[in-house]
Amino acid sequence: MTEIPEHLLKRSRERRAASGVGGDDGGAATPATTTPATAASTTPAATAGPVERAAAPAPAGPPPAKPDSAVVAAYKSRRRIPFWAMVALAALPVWAFLYARAITQSPVQAAGPLGIGTEVYGGCASCHGADGGGGVGYQFSEGEVLKTFPHIEDQLRFVYFGSAEYNIAGVQIYGNPDREGGAHVTGVKGAMPAQGPTAGGSLTDAEILGVVCHERFDLGGADPTGAYADEYTEWCSEGSEIFADLEGGGQLATLHERFDGILPIGDVPVAGSAATS
Repeated sequence: MTEIPEHLLKRSRERRAASGVGGDDGGAATPATTTPATAASTTPAATAGPVERAAAPAPAGPPPAKPDSAVVAAYKSRRRIPFWAMVALAALPVWAFLYARAITQSPVQAAGPLGIGTEVYGGCASCHGADGGGGVGYQFSEGEVLKTFPHIEDQLRFVYFGSAEYNIAGVQIYGNPDREGGAHVTGVKGAMPAQGPTAGGSLTDAEILGVVCHERFDLGGADPTGAYADEYTEWCSEGSEIFADLEGGGQLATLHERFDGILPIGDVPVAGSAATS
């Protein structure tokens, strides 16, 4: 800093005293110019570090969840089925099946002539009905077959030869001529195909007896313990000697030669027999 000469200072004091502004004390007043006025303003501020960047505003949170409807709220508040109960419920069908099997008796499988006849009748059902109710062929059920054939031998003969052989032989009535409701005449309703092996059929003599027994006792309503007990025992029971004979190779045509008390079936069609009292 440059020092101001004394005579300049003195002159300055004199002027100040004349103008009544300053005093005449011997102290040296430091003029304002001794220190630059702009010193403070020109002095740079203390150097600061990098200006801090303002933090970004925090992202807005997710919108509040939509409240559940009454139905959904009720579902969520409902008590859940325990795991062990789910296992028990899943096993119920198995238990039901086992229970049903335990209390249901297996159906009795027919043996002997009736057992074979039940299987063979499947080929007859299309004409006479699965339950013997009739159709193209005559009805068996409700005793109708017993009215037509009071003797089993006449039915066996007709099934063996069929209606065509009866027509050729000129036999019109193949069953009971005194039948209630009128005798059945050959060829009036459908055509009965021959079933016997010597007449061009595909059944054995034992199978023919079996299907006739099924038509009479299972479908026709013959009582094996009543009026038809003797017929059942002799022809259609499991212990039937006639059935055993046919299974062993015997023929229907010659049964009367080996068993007493039966009507000859023969090897040609003949007229049916009337019922005996």
